[in-house]
Amino acid sequence: MEGETFSRLGNGSDEMDPKVVQTLQKGLVQVQTMLDQNRLLINEINMNHESKVPHNLTRNVGLIKELNNNIKRVVDLYTDLSSSFIKSSIDVSSNGDDDDDHDHGSSSCGGALESNGKGCHKRNRVA
Repeated sequence: MEGETFSRLGNGSDEMDPKVVQTLQKGLVQVQTMLDQNRLLINEINMNHESKVPHNLTRNVGLIKELNNNIKRVVDLYTDLSSSFIKSSIDVSSNGDDDDDHDHGSSSCGGALESNGKGCHKRNRVA
């Protein structure tokens, strides 16, 4: 079923590059794993909060930090997936396009998009 979803996303055809599908599936599995872990963390945080036991409430500080880091990781994974998908889409469309009206290398998005900058969803990370 997962393969069916991705196979419909091609460039006007019913097939996609198997490497793209593999990358998307791998990334989505990583995201789902992280979301499942977050669900467990949230449940534990809620139980600790409801217990009102000082030790459990103190433990929540670390659990909430872990949850925040996991959320950042999920955002990064989705960003990477989006960038990979956009790049592969552009690669596929540019392979069949011989005119030079599109400048794929001059955008502020690392050369992954057209010069008009549309579709640039890459975010700047603060160190």
